[in-house]
Amino acid sequence: MARIKIRTPDEMTQEQRRVYDDTVRGRRGRMPAPLAAWLESPVLADRAQKLGEFVRYETSLPPRLSELAILVVARHWTAQFEWSAHKAEALKAGLAQEIIEDIAARRTPRFQHEDERAIYEFSASLNQRQKVSDELYRATAERIGLPGVVELVGILGYYTLISMTLNAFEIEPEGHNPELS
Repeated sequence: MARIKIRTPDEMTQEQRRVYDDTVRGRRGRMPAPLAAWLESPVLADRAQKLGEFVRYETSLPPRLSELAILVVARHWTAQFEWSAHKAEALKAGLAQEIIEDIAARRTPRFQHEDERAIYEFSASLNQRQKVSDELYRATAERIGLPGVVELVGILGYYTLISMTLNAFEIEPEGHNPELS
């Protein structure tokens, strides 16, 4: 059970309702789970959801690579809800089932595509060591370009916020079966 009340639109303040409505009218077409907590601070909710819309739908990275980075973050934080939602999106985007299974089991995947290897290694290093080596930075920038690296860091940061929010407020969908141990 969530530690925070999930408000219905009728229970929201005018400012909360404005952010909610803007979000639902946006690319998502729905209210993402963390917004339920963020709405307690409507300014945070508004700004976070706009950043989320950008990193989810508008970066230079193809969905296969974005979803890979998101799964690395979800696994790092054991964010069950985020893992489940983005596992399905990663499969739809063409990420191999074996890669997803390895990330879930905290094993380093074997990659057939060098861009996936670069995204995984960069994301894992930044999450686990809080930095990336010069060599890894250069290799990643060569693969996805400097704008791609900047956007990748944005994706990682945003989905860290998502994971922390979901975990701190224990936000899980009804009937959700956790996949990660």
